[in-house]
Amino acid sequence: MDFAFTPEQCRLRQKCLELAADFATRSAAHDREASHPIENYDTLRDEGFLALTVGREWGGGGASLLDHTIAYEALGQGCPSTALAFNMHASVVMPLLESPEVSPETKRHIADLVVREKKLIAGNFSEPVTTSLIGERPLKTRARRADGGYRISGRKMFASMLEAADFVLVMVYPDGATSPSAAMIVMLPRNAEGRRVEADWDVLGMRATRSDSLILDECWVPEEAVVYRSDDMRQFRHANLNWFWGSYTPVYLGVAQAAFDELRRVVQARKPEGYTQSLAYHPDVRRHIAEMSADLEAARLIMYRSAWLSDKEGPTPETTAALYRAKYMVGEAVSRITRAALTLSGAHGIFKTARLEQLFRDGALGPLHPPPSDFCLHAMGLYELGLDPADILPPLKPG
Repeated sequence: MDFAFTPEQCRLRQKCLELAADFATRSAAHDREASHPIENYDTLRDEGFLALTVGREWGGGGASLLDHTIAYEALGQGCPSTALAFNMHASVVMPLLESPEVSPETKRHIADLVVREKKLIAGNFSEPVTTSLIGERPLKTRARRADGGYRISGRKMFASMLEAADFVLVMVYPDGATSPSAAMIVMLPRNAEGRRVEADWDVLGMRATRSDSLILDECWVPEEAVVYRSDDMRQFRHANLNWFWGSYTPVYLGVAQAAFDELRRVVQARKPEGYTQSLAYHPDVRRHIAEMSADLEAARLIMYRSAWLSDKEGPTPETTAALYRAKYMVGEAVSRITRAALTLSGAHGIFKTARLEQLFRDGALGPLHPPPSDFCLHAMGLYELGLDPADILPPLKPG
């Protein structure tokens, strides 16, 4: 692996850092209000980020997962919620465009929406009955054939930027299916009949993602709204872990980097009354800064390698383990770094007006954002010991 960025990657990173600096000026307000950062989404749309990772054969930018990782680590340093929510677009669009199971006609339609029409697409696969600690994703939302298409009913959760996106991709269970892992992915326009948003996103961190609930009550869609269907969705999910959740990992490293940079600014600026030196000279501060630096660099290198490996080898067992390893390391690093930064900043850092207070809350979501740290360790342990998941007892007694 070449650790040097290409000139194109350097330009992409610099552009993202410039955008992040602008987004940071509004981040606190959106966090307080838990409001959609529409102006940030519009800027990213205008700058071509909707099509950044779409293949050049479809008219997109052709960026790799590593390119995407570099970009979203930088974007995450400005307004973490903007980066986390906007990333959902790539996380659901790219699996469809890269899967050999999706028809060329469907790929062209999606690519046209993104590249030519600049449509923002969200994703909504989670439901109230699911838990990432176990990894199973049973579907209660049902689709039945009706009126030349489908009627969909159910409740979905954790749908970031739901009201800001032009479309949302939802995963549903088709009536008549016999396999418990069967599913369809359906594209719903924002104004679909029978679709409404329940604004219940009042949470600790990443508040401006507005990851509200989607209520579908006999929501009708035409046949062509179904972009993918399988009797066993597990293989499709497994083959696209790099996008489905691996693409989120760099955002949290961006949060950790932002907290590190803010702490360095704070301790260098604060000089206690009666002393000639700033807090940066205190030995405990220097030691913690050094530990954070090592944490950041270790997590960054592991994360970059996982993206590089995904680009180079595809969804091999080694790649999958590397993605879990990166998510675990970044999740734990952002939790440690933001907590240490808040502690070292002292009582001044706990005010709602302090940037470190927001970064602490945003970073707290890193270890529990799917896949959570414990599930990452579960998957890594199976890989390192060469165990077949089918031979492992379930973590809880099945009903």
